[in-house]
Amino acid sequence: MEALALRLSHLDSQAGGAIRVVMFYDTLMRRRVDLPALARASAGLAECVAGIRIHGTGQVIRMAPDGRRASTPPPPTPTTVPITLDEEEIGTVWLEVPGSPGLLDELLLDRLALAAAAVIERYGPAHTTMADPALVELAISSDSDEAARARALRLLGFAADMPVHVVAVHSKLPLDQVGAQICPARPVKAAPLADVGVILATTVDPARFPPGVHAGIGTAETIAHSWQQARTALRFTTPREPVIRYADLGVLALLAEIPQDAARGNADVAAIARLAENPEDLETLDAYCATGSLRRAADLLHLHHSSVSRRLEQLGKTLGIDLTDPTGMTRARFALTTWRLLLT
Repeated sequence: MEALALRLSHLDSQAGGAIRVVMFYDTLMRRRVDLPALARASAGLAECVAGIRIHGTGQVIRMAPDGRRASTPPPPTPTTVPITLDEEEIGTVWLEVPGSPGLLDELLLDRLALAAAAVIERYGPAHTTMADPALVELAISSDSDEAARARALRLLGFAADMPVHVVAVHSKLPLDQVGAQICPARPVKAAPLADVGVILATTVDPARFPPGVHAGIGTAETIAHSWQQARTALRFTTPREPVIRYADLGVLALLAEIPQDAARGNADVAAIARLAENPEDLETLDAYCATGSLRRAADLLHLHHSSVSRRLEQLGKTLGIDLTDPTGMTRARFALTTWRLLLT
């Protein structure tokens, strides 16, 4: 390799320089350097400040060419390259080059990003959010023995004394974005399983779920049971209530255990199914059941309360339920929820 580099340097100084950059980072990897050493060596090679930032931990390393931590403030727009691992951006590297970077600077950055990803993976667990679905499934499955579950969690980056919360998710956003949002301090891991996304996190802030995401949060102490709870809670979510903790369902959770044939055969549920053919009627009933108040439902629907009153009177006749009576409203709410569960 050294002989080839020497021959190329005589033919083309750029080619020879490129080969030397590649060899430089290959040597660093063989020496199993850590991130500070990698940044320090890169700064010396580039003769300018080199930086590494890891998104998951917020760690920032800036080294000057003299081998010390850079003390000067960074420029507003340094030349950066993303660090990627398992197709996820986990950080960035940069050179604080005066003016425009040269061809060798660009190559150096690319090699620095590759080397940083290798260092992070080596000294893992990796700081990526996305995880091996098979490993996540092993951690949450009720069929796993405790030894296998503990090993899976350890490989995912969760220490034995760490709390692990389980979340079931339906989302058009990438799961890694959702996971990083609800548990910014990490560790958090996510994986798609069949028709649902799974997020394992040390903390979960229900208020931090992005718009459009539906999520059920398990609350049991054991992970397998918490996963079952999370799946159940997800079934109860609606556009009006997109995030639900299983513990907040209370007695409503029992509705998920009703056999589907029995639910479809119930007169109130069948009446809701017929009513659902008219989206406006369904929205009115949903708003009323959600708020428990005629006026609050009117505010939610942006209608005058008298208009909502007339709609509810007609809906009551259609359903055969007195919606102004507390018992009638309870029947309507339970029937509406049970009908929705049939759709999930």
